[in-house]
Amino acid sequence: MTNEITKSQDALPIDIESEMQDSFLEYAMSVIVSRALPDVRDGLKPVHRRVLYSMWDSGIRPGTPYRKASRVVGDVVGWFHPHAPEAVYDSMVRLAQDFALRHPLVDPQGNFGTVDDPPAAMRYVEARLAKLSAHMLDGIDEDTVDFKENYSGERSEPTVLPSRFPNLLVNGSTGIAVGMATNMAPHNLGEVIEAVLYALDNSDATPTDLMEFVKGPDFPTGAFIVGNMGIRDALMTGRGSIKMRAVTDVVEIRKGRTAIVVSEIPYQVSRDRITAKIAEIVNTRKVTGIADVRDETDRLGTRIVIELKRDGNPQVVLNQLYKHTRLEENFAVNNVALVDGVPRTLNLAQLVHHYIEHQLEVIERRSRFRLAKAEARAHILRGLLVALDNIDEVVAIIRASENVDAARSALMEAFELSEIQASHILDMPLRRLTALETNKLRDELEELQSTITYLESL
Repeated sequence: MTNEITKSQDALPIDIESEMQDSFLEYAMSVIVSRALPDVRDGLKPVHRRVLYSMWDSGIRPGTPYRKASRVVGDVVGWFHPHAPEAVYDSMVRLAQDFALRHPLVDPQGNFGTVDDPPAAMRYVEARLAKLSAHMLDGIDEDTVDFKENYSGERSEPTVLPSRFPNLLVNGSTGIAVGMATNMAPHNLGEVIEAVLYALDNSDATPTDLMEFVKGPDFPTGAFIVGNMGIRDALMTGRGSIKMRAVTDVVEIRKGRTAIVVSEIPYQVSRDRITAKIAEIVNTRKVTGIADVRDETDRLGTRIVIELKRDGNPQVVLNQLYKHTRLEENFAVNNVALVDGVPRTLNLAQLVHHYIEHQLEVIERRSRFRLAKAEARAHILRGLLVALDNIDEVVAIIRASENVDAARSALMEAFELSEIQASHILDMPLRRLTALETNKLRDELEELQSTITYLESL
């Protein structure tokens, strides 16, 4: 038996090292641009953008009936995102979780999971777009953003959403690419809007200026932030470490016995892991003074009860818990986002300015679209009014013509009309001949002229 491999006449020799480098670079760029990092303009990764657009395109909007998540996932996978349905469902679930996003973009119905528990299967739960998502997609049908062909070439999808609110700063983002990662904290919507308004009037606004409005992260699970240096570093440079600490109260549960009650925990921290870790350090005697720990969390909110022994000192025990458990946790800020398809680390001012640039472009494109639409309609109305002012002659021309094409040509020549004006005259119903309908057309034209004047002044 021979080990010799027959060489194809068409095969070309290649250097394996160069091929591996090129292929890995191609893979890395695909992950960076198409999977792991958000776009600085709308704060979304491609899969999240496709979920929102697919729901909008399918009519699953705020105020409409909820639809099965499996139907949404099927549409996304079938038309826009040819990957595993489970991955799309996981992305959709995160958009609906109020403990993951400061302002969820999907309105859920059913079990969408908790920090500790997975969601129900997609066939059981339902969803629709949240009200805030309507602002993400508002104006998308007015040529405000570019579209590209989907993977099959059968349909088109937006390359970015209009995003009428600063989603990236408000909801943050997290993702691991190849050789880089992003971990952006959520912020208060009102504070971010105030910063955007200030930057609109002050194009040279610095991170220090905007920190007068944006005081720091606003995590959906609450908790305290300890110290200001981490916040300042994150807002000034795009990198920093923010120390979060659980919100606790010392309460008397019965005569002579006290307990530490945890009502808010650090962002992305599991209650189960906290209680398990407390039990572990008690058993190994790293912490003394704890008699019992139990999770009493319900629909009203987080409640972890740490019951102390009679001789337990609450403050001493609490300091030990901060040291040994995730009741105190660091959030490593790494503001990496795509700017023109290139990963960049951005500070607060840069994030705000990039968002404003996007909004100015959206408004300009929308205004041009509306202006063209208004001018086209006004052009048609002028033709209709010419016909109504000369109705007897118009009727005579039409009756004398052999066919529609001849009538159209004759009208164009007689009244110096465009082809589209003549076509609308021929399509005009008889009810338009009444005085009331004529006045309606004149009023509509007058209103359009005001709209055109306003749009041209922008």
